[in-house]
Amino acid sequence: MIKHRGFPGRLTGTDFQFTIRRANPKGVTPITRRERFKDRRPADRRADAAFMAALWTHFGDQPFERGNLDAGRLSWLFGREVIAAEDPFDPESYEALLVIDADVARVSFPEAFEEDWA
Repeated sequence: MIKHRGFPGRLTGTDFQFTIRRANPKGVTPITRRERFKDRRPADRRADAAFMAALWTHFGDQPFERGNLDAGRLSWLFGREVIAAEDPFDPESYEALLVIDADVARVSFPEAFEEDWA
């Protein structure tokens, strides 16, 4: 499992996790598409935006390996802002390639693409 050095481990000041420390010995947690409903808590929406900003800052529009990125956090974006970069896609692989769909991501999280995002 590749570890993305320099990628934030969590949203500052919260318990919203962005990365995992080590591979799960019982099996890889699959990435699945999770529905984001309009009544989600503001903190959850901030975590999604911060994660999207970190992905964009770290990878841009280039394909990236899942590696140590948290499956739960990826699942909130998967199938919309983050899509599979390979076919067939294995949702249970740490080596799975993903890519940001920049057009969709800019509409969903415009604040994540601002220069002064913290």
